[in-house]
Amino acid sequence: MRKLRFVTAASLFDGHDVSINIMRRLLQSKGVEVIHLGHNRSAQEVVDAVLHEDANAVAMSSYQGGHNEYFAYVRELLDQAGATNVRIFGGGGGVITPKEIKALHDKGITRIYSPEDGMKLGLEGIIDDMIERATHSTLDGFKLDAKAKELPKTQLAKVITAIEDGADIEIPSSEKNIPVLGITGTGGAGKSSLIDETLLRFHRFYPEKKVALISVDPTKKKTQGALLGDRIRLGSANFENFYIRSLATRDSGTELSPQIKKTVNFLKEQDFDLIIVETSGIGQASDEITKISDKCVYVMTPEYGAATQLEKIEMLEQADFVVLNKFEKPRSEDSMRDIRKQYRRNHQLFAGHPGSPTDEELPIFGTMASKFNDVGVNALFQAIAQTFDFDQAPLEGIIANRASNDKTRIIPAERSLYLREIAKASRDYNHETEIRMEKLRDIEALEITSKIVPSNEVDAKLAQLKSELGEDVEKEIEQFQSVVKQYQDGTFTYHVRDREFKVATKYTSLSGLDIQKVGTPRFSSKVDQYRFIRDVNMPGFFPFAAGIFPFKRTDEDPKRMFAGEGGPARTNKRFHYLSKDDKAKRLSTAFDSVTLYGEDPDLRPDIFGKIGEAGVSIATVEDMELLFDGFDLSDPYTSVSMTINGPAPIMLAFYLNTALRQKLKGDDYYDTEKRLAILQQIRGTVQADILKEDQAQNTCIFSLEFALKMMGDVQEYFCQQKIKNYYTVSISGYHIAEAGANPITQVAFTLANGFTFVEYYLARGLNIDEFSQNLSFFFSNGLDPEYSVIGRVARKIWAITMRDKYGANDKSQKFKYHIQTSGRSLHAQEIDFNDIRTTLQAYLALSDNCNSLHTNAYDEAITTPTEESVRRAMAIQMIINREFGLNKSDNPMQGAYVIEELADLVEEAILTEFERISDKGGVLGAMESMYQRSKIQEESLYYETLKDSGELPIIGVNTYIADNIDEQLNQEIELSRCSDEEKKGQISRLNDFKERNADKSEEALNKLREVALSGGNIFAELIETVNYCSLGQITNLLYEIGGKYRRNM
Repeated sequence: MRKLRFVTAASLFDGHDVSINIMRRLLQSKGVEVIHLGHNRSAQEVVDAVLHEDANAVAMSSYQGGHNEYFAYVRELLDQAGATNVRIFGGGGGVITPKEIKALHDKGITRIYSPEDGMKLGLEGIIDDMIERATHSTLDGFKLDAKAKELPKTQLAKVITAIEDGADIEIPSSEKNIPVLGITGTGGAGKSSLIDETLLRFHRFYPEKKVALISVDPTKKKTQGALLGDRIRLGSANFENFYIRSLATRDSGTELSPQIKKTVNFLKEQDFDLIIVETSGIGQASDEITKISDKCVYVMTPEYGAATQLEKIEMLEQADFVVLNKFEKPRSEDSMRDIRKQYRRNHQLFAGHPGSPTDEELPIFGTMASKFNDVGVNALFQAIAQTFDFDQAPLEGIIANRASNDKTRIIPAERSLYLREIAKASRDYNHETEIRMEKLRDIEALEITSKIVPSNEVDAKLAQLKSELGEDVEKEIEQFQSVVKQYQDGTFTYHVRDREFKVATKYTSLSGLDIQKVGTPRFSSKVDQYRFIRDVNMPGFFPFAAGIFPFKRTDEDPKRMFAGEGGPARTNKRFHYLSKDDKAKRLSTAFDSVTLYGEDPDLRPDIFGKIGEAGVSIATVEDMELLFDGFDLSDPYTSVSMTINGPAPIMLAFYLNTALRQKLKGDDYYDTEKRLAILQQIRGTVQADILKEDQAQNTCIFSLEFALKMMGDVQEYFCQQKIKNYYTVSISGYHIAEAGANPITQVAFTLANGFTFVEYYLARGLNIDEFSQNLSFFFSNGLDPEYSVIGRVARKIWAITMRDKYGANDKSQKFKYHIQTSGRSLHAQEIDFNDIRTTLQAYLALSDNCNSLHTNAYDEAITTPTEESVRRAMAIQMIINREFGLNKSDNPMQGAYVIEELADLVEEAILTEFERISDKGGVLGAMESMYQRSKIQEESLYYETLKDSGELPIIGVNTYIADNIDEQLNQEIELSRCSDEEKKGQISRLNDFKERNADKSEEALNKLREVALSGGNIFAELIETVNYCSLGQITNLLYEIGGKYRRNM
């Protein structure tokens, strides 16, 4: 039975995996067996998978630039391996131009699909075309010899394909005693993660051992397609001493491939020291794995139901090793106890009987495969090595425990319901408002009654109600009335850090009218006044819904100067161009994808093509110095934002050292007091939001636990050094929205992530009022009605939570956020219309009192913005701020009926989402089940469906379409690309840096390793390390310590 096999992946340093996920699902639905690798895959990783899996074709997406080199390099590597018949398909939306598509076709790429192809063929048509072009036998011209010994991996793959397809091949009985380890378990138990951790240990302790892994996944009965998804979880697949092959169950009717026995017998004749066979997920009665393996591992989780269910699990009798994975989950100790009891009953090993093993000696292991270097996994690996008589000497000193007693979690178990508590705090606040308003309403009624009909009984009731209400409510109303009077009188007085400020509250229009900068409500009733105070209040007053400051800044616009292209010198030039007319230098930096994924620039084609594309290439502290040459980083009017997440601690260390190098020379550079004085002056933000990356953007590079540990180290360092003007994290909803989330989901997920950081930092023992000032937020603004109030609602929820739940001070209650207009709303069709959308989005952001704003250039949908398009984008917000009369008011939409209704609806929807996330184990628990990612993709699909059907009108795209739309889609657009000369210059600079620091870099890396392994503050040491080591050198060292990020499907 010959089946079509595709490998699918997103290109190197590219986290855009939605499109390739859609394509692989459609391929599966057409009966194709798909080996999915996920995002950020090098050309060599893709080619190895194609060769080892003997695939007919590979389909890849590339949305991050460098596609010309990437696709060509994949073709070159396949051809070098003799796989000239493998078809290559690709796509990248409008990123790959018609001219580039033709050039790639000329280089042997089977087909690159363009947006025009999508419009003409549709997704189904593209899939059918791919299948038709890819249909061929991978065995044509190959001479099968199953009796040959020590075949190379590519030929192993061919023989296994022939076996799978039912070819009449004689497999001789093996004379070798190659052990076979079977691994089985329930679906979702974490078998793939456990196998990856096991293989990583083989590579670390037995690098000379060769291991073959056969991983089986189920075939869909209806479509006959299959998702062969284990490779996406196997970071160890890259190691040369492993051979990995994915099989489907096809028509076996079991959890194994119909040809599994023949395949295993064939591999036994080859050059392997161990064969591992992983089944697809099984039920309670399954035990097929026992028929082909020498020893079996059964993997389960604590969620098996009542203890009586254990009696029904066949593998608890058959397995040689029982693994209770996800041991970090609540009540896992109870599950371990019950499993041990059932195992004893099954094997008649009753506790306390002579010769019966202790609980700790039973072959039952509590593991946390998601945790790097877990002691439970160590214990399992040690037991497997002993069982197969592997040399034990390499394992001396390994820290192992069959049931780890260290279940330290990012968020302590007793705090796991924090989001429900936050929702309750906000609802309690609103409920208390209603109670007090009711009493105020009665008091007002009694006061009127008392005036009209004097009565002792009325006066007594009035006194009682006032006593119950307390004096605070009256004081709040009096303060509000005083503030309103100041606005109306023309001068407002307030204090910041013990300094008094007097602000004129009115401006004069061209018509000669004196108009208030802050509009005030005209409520005569104290009930209405109090409702207003509690729900919104005036700007600068709790709950800060209208804004965290009494007035907007007038000395500068809240704009950001966004740049990032080529090498540091080119981006430096763009920064100077953007900021030349402004005293305040508010620089926002975009990095290229090589930097975003923590690697160094290199001549290797799949890396070379990405250098300096869609962002600036930064690999050393000297690059960072050049990037900000001519800007005084410790000047209070200079602020730098860096959009980077995975390697953020390293880039932040580059930046801090750049600020120090600008001011301190010679011995002064090591003067602790002088260094501290400079660090306490710098201003800016590093994005560093690793939760959002896992949920939406995919630039995670380290294991999640290790990435959070480094975030905590950064914040701890800032608290210790009292660095208060720099934001250590920009908790970002922008990328959640760009991935497809609607505005409510964007804000709910972002706030939930923010509160998760709060809980984590508190768990580390940090003071809430010391770290809260280093937190900032970042949202997208689209055109949906909810975007009119997202800032208002977020400020209110944050303020109430920080005050009423966490007891934080006034400053910590103030929610600071940046807005970027929606990149998703930019379209290549009718490209000039993009500025119209951006203008409306910018007004919504400014009218909702955002703290800073970036307006997208109209051509960002297709290229790095030109100077002309950036100038237009900057002009949009300058015109709104300086010309648009309504926006000269600081609260132009406050009090509008629809705004009030929207705020109530959005607030309740966000609190409800908090409760949903809480019920899934909080943010981290929900991430484990990929709740956030799934919800974002569902909402993205809903949006795209409405857009495609025309139910959601997009002017110039699906309605009011220009007559020359085909011409627009095929027009040659001048694209900003980093030249080869510039790329080579960046590599040369890197190599020069490495050569000059060759005598110090190894020592610096060793010191960093020691600090990290001993549990010290990694960031504090990074401040020193970056002076001698490049980004890639540091990243690869940290991989050894904390582990790489494990992709999800």
